[in-house]
Amino acid sequence: MKNRYLFAFAQVHEEFRIPELQSVAELHNIDLAIPENVDVSRPFMILELDTEEQARILASRCILIKWVCDFYAQGRTYEEVHQQTRANISKYSQYIENTSFKFIVTAYNHSVPQSRQRQVVESFSYMALLGKIDMKTPDVTFMCFEEYIDKHGRTREKLEGDGEFRQVFFGRLIAEGTARPLVNKFDVKKRSYFGNTSMDAEVSLLMANQTLASPGKLVYDPFIGTGSLAYVSAHFGAFVYGSDIDGRQMRGKEEVPGIRRAAAQYEVADRIVDLSTFDVTQNPWRCGDLFDAIITDPPYGVRAGAKRLGRKKPTKKGIVEHTTGAPRPDGQPYIPPTKPYELSELAVDLILLARHMLRPGGRLVFFLPTVNEDYTEVDVQSMLCDGMKVIANSLQDFGSWGRRLITVRKTSTESYPRPSFASFANAEDSGTPQEDHVPAHKDFREKYFRGFKRDDEQAP
Repeated sequence: MKNRYLFAFAQVHEEFRIPELQSVAELHNIDLAIPENVDVSRPFMILELDTEEQARILASRCILIKWVCDFYAQGRTYEEVHQQTRANISKYSQYIENTSFKFIVTAYNHSVPQSRQRQVVESFSYMALLGKIDMKTPDVTFMCFEEYIDKHGRTREKLEGDGEFRQVFFGRLIAEGTARPLVNKFDVKKRSYFGNTSMDAEVSLLMANQTLASPGKLVYDPFIGTGSLAYVSAHFGAFVYGSDIDGRQMRGKEEVPGIRRAAAQYEVADRIVDLSTFDVTQNPWRCGDLFDAIITDPPYGVRAGAKRLGRKKPTKKGIVEHTTGAPRPDGQPYIPPTKPYELSELAVDLILLARHMLRPGGRLVFFLPTVNEDYTEVDVQSMLCDGMKVIANSLQDFGSWGRRLITVRKTSTESYPRPSFASFANAEDSGTPQEDHVPAHKDFREKYFRGFKRDDEQAP
């Protein structure tokens, strides 16, 4: 028989919460059923698990979990909570004799005054706990969570509305979210090497959880940049391989490459397998089915545009075309030309590459920026090819636009040929009629810099 547990979450990246729970549960083979129609705008969730140990595992890995409690009661009033708690004496009867304890009374969107905290604690006197009160190292901690509606954005008295909560929850603390401190550990501002495109630490950790990063896994970032996603994946035990078309991002300006220096700071340098400079569409991979996961934040042109090898314009007649390794007349090393890599083409190519490079069951996790007003589900579905399935799609909303964290699983056990990277022009490769649909992320860079105004809204 399953037990019920109360989860309290940090109220950030709400849409990422359920995919993260499901991913960590899958990683540890935990049978987790998420209730339908969960309101992620509220920080509390009651879930059923087989054991307390499973609750502790989730709290130790999920970045968004703050506390997990053995659930005792909930209600709109303390009278309802007391009634349910009295009926569940079996939950706490073992703690009545000789067990040190303490109570914590806290609230969401409110600060409970100390005087009322005392009143709340005293109202549980019927539990008849005989052990001593120990506020530092108790054997057991009981927690009351009061949930208030959001009152931010308006002036109010400090204790206005105290006691007028929408719901109160009560339970025994099992574990605190020990993964949340990792957000501070991987804070970009404290990193020895980072650039203007470095990924936020909290989001990086959420992405790593989506890849199921763990000891023995091999993870690849084809747009590694300054390595934000590599460090967190390696922290969870995975081996990481990275590549980028611009080697300067990976190296930095010092003798030891920047990514190597930052990896040493996090004590994961031995898990960075290698770093290479190449265009992902001209990659050197000679076989597929190699990686357990691909994790990346493709450049989409706001701070740094995506590039691929090639010329923007055809070479003029009579001009000699140089190639890599060939000497130039001026004696300088040859630097191959690059051209813009349109986002909608990049996204399709990335999924095709993942189908070729991932092992069966492997995951591709990447961000896709999109115009919120124009977005439809078919934007993502139209990128898919045979053997690949979207299992999570979470929005980080910035107002007019947002970026979606897309998780795609390779569902096929087949080995697929290396893609031609012809993108939209090659419907055979993609398996979908790409040209029949124009996604909201197409030409995203141009839309961003014109303020997402439509053509008919532009100034004359």
